[in-house]
Amino acid sequence: MDPSRSADHARAGVAARLLAATALLAGTALVALLVVFLVANAGWVALGLAGLAVGVAGAWWALTERMPRLAIGLVGAAVGVAMMVGALVAAAGGLGRVLTGIGIAGGLFVVAVTAARASLDADADADAPAVAGTAVRHPPAHPVLICNPKSGGGKVQRFGLVALAESLGVETLTLQPGVDLEKLALGAVERGADCLGMAGGDGSQALVASVAVRHDLPFVCVSAGTRNHFALDLALDRDDPRHSVYAFRDAVPRRVDYATVNDRLFVNNVSLGVYATIVQQDSYRDAKAETTRTMLPDLLGRTEEPFDLQFTAPDGTEVDGAFLVMVSNNPYVLAASPDASQRRTMDSGHLGVFAVTAATGADAARVVTLALAGHAARSGGAHEFTTEEFEVRSRSGHAYAGIDGEALRLPTPLRFRIHPQGLQLLVPAGNLRAASRRRHRDVHLADLLSIARGQRAA
Repeated sequence: MDPSRSADHARAGVAARLLAATALLAGTALVALLVVFLVANAGWVALGLAGLAVGVAGAWWALTERMPRLAIGLVGAAVGVAMMVGALVAAAGGLGRVLTGIGIAGGLFVVAVTAARASLDADADADAPAVAGTAVRHPPAHPVLICNPKSGGGKVQRFGLVALAESLGVETLTLQPGVDLEKLALGAVERGADCLGMAGGDGSQALVASVAVRHDLPFVCVSAGTRNHFALDLALDRDDPRHSVYAFRDAVPRRVDYATVNDRLFVNNVSLGVYATIVQQDSYRDAKAETTRTMLPDLLGRTEEPFDLQFTAPDGTEVDGAFLVMVSNNPYVLAASPDASQRRTMDSGHLGVFAVTAATGADAARVVTLALAGHAARSGGAHEFTTEEFEVRSRSGHAYAGIDGEALRLPTPLRFRIHPQGLQLLVPAGNLRAASRRRHRDVHLADLLSIARGQRAA
């Protein structure tokens, strides 16, 4: 290592130690504050927890029942919130002290999390020269970028992606209404394309990537969709897709996993059960919230039969009637919504599986709440694991599936498989470093303690 890089490495290590110590101190102060509050106000805390239970149950009824039970659910949710707020105000001795306490606790939390993540970023940057990446020796001679002008509310035109790509020597093809995207990509390959890119949503990314895989070509992901989950988890810039277009110029190679269901490639996930049934509706694309609200009482109400989905978990447990099954290309860190859930790495070589079974709506609410809080095992109805292969069965011989957001009806059994590092990517300069930082985003106490002692995080 040359002297300048050695000095950078040392500075990154010192910064990581200081930030880790700050995070540990702020976290300790926050825990102490909460413990003192809980011990001094045990009765009010119990009332607040009871209010939380009432509020969750009421909210579930409001989502999954029709009148008059829907109205009862709304009242229950309001009562639960009132119980929680009342208990908090009474325990703190007034609204002003509540706001002050929340401000102090919130400030400590922000400091702890911000410092912890910055510490892990600095720890990752200590290896920055090793993960920076270099351009391929022979960049593509005939790259092709397919653009969906309607995707993402017109991002292709708004960011001038066609003009930018052509200025870099990239042939551009515009996806017109009624044109088959797969045939358009195959036609580009037949004309000699040696690299394929897609400026569009995740479903389009998966389809063009599948053509690139079949012909052993590199693929460029340009984040021109609405949510761009694939680009997010690749650590690409979702806010400005022009940065992704520079992958054709910079041509830094990267390999990531892809997954298949019945030999159909997907880059994000396949959802089965309640979500997959909802996205089948024609109204879902234009009115997601209203369509979901209308269908949930029928799908999760008291009289609805369990979903016709069965699978065998890796430990041999036979599961029947799961109302939600999500199989992902690399495991997600689950959050309160699919949009917030993310993958820290795209080359683990494993599928992520999350499934929920429940006999009643109340059971479903409890299972999902515990799972999102990180206590899936305690719920009894949540199954979360990683595997290289997975199979879902149904007695009817078919199942609705949402594959990277695309609604399909597939024959069962559904056979899932991970393909480790099977997708060749070209990414812009700096992406490998950003991906390395992303792998460090989970904050663990053991990692912070290691960094504070001058060691590397696990």
